[in-house]
Amino acid sequence: MHRLSKEHPTNSTTPPPSLPPVPPQSYHQQPPLPPSLTQYATGINPSYYVAPQPVNANWSTGICACCSDIPNCCITYWCPCITFGQLAEIVDRGNTSCVVHGVIYASIRFFTGLACIYSAMYRRKMRSQFGLRESPCNDYLLHIFCESRALCQEYRELKYRGFDFCIGWQGNEGRQNHGVQIMPPMVPQGMHR
Repeated sequence: MHRLSKEHPTNSTTPPPSLPPVPPQSYHQQPPLPPSLTQYATGINPSYYVAPQPVNANWSTGICACCSDIPNCCITYWCPCITFGQLAEIVDRGNTSCVVHGVIYASIRFFTGLACIYSAMYRRKMRSQFGLRESPCNDYLLHIFCESRALCQEYRELKYRGFDFCIGWQGNEGRQNHGVQIMPPMVPQGMHR
């Protein structure tokens, strides 16, 4: 009788043995920390923490609705660094001013012509903050081929959400808190020594 070796498989009707399938959850699964350690490691009590869920919401306006805000459309077409600077300051939550963002954008555009990649990173960041859909296509493709329209759409979206670009991040933050300031408790006037 002829013996088959494992090194030279032959064409047979039975498939070669394989490993059992591994469920996808167990690829990188690590044992969870005990609740007492989790709270101190993350600073969040796990019994009260609920992970945010992606919303996947639609944009308030379409990519081709530039005519709904003609002044912004003209500014973005002739000098996109202004619009981008205003957008980036809001998306960055005031960590960097609009002037700095605008200068970086203009410098990248002047020296390399690839400012669209820089602005696409902020579109992606904005989408994750507000749970917006990646539409009509990938953020980078949209900024590469339709830079002005993408910036206008982002500008209209933030404006729709109540942001005023004239007052910057600090002004918008105060306005969204409705002017509520935390004050110390009042001491009754009748208690004197």
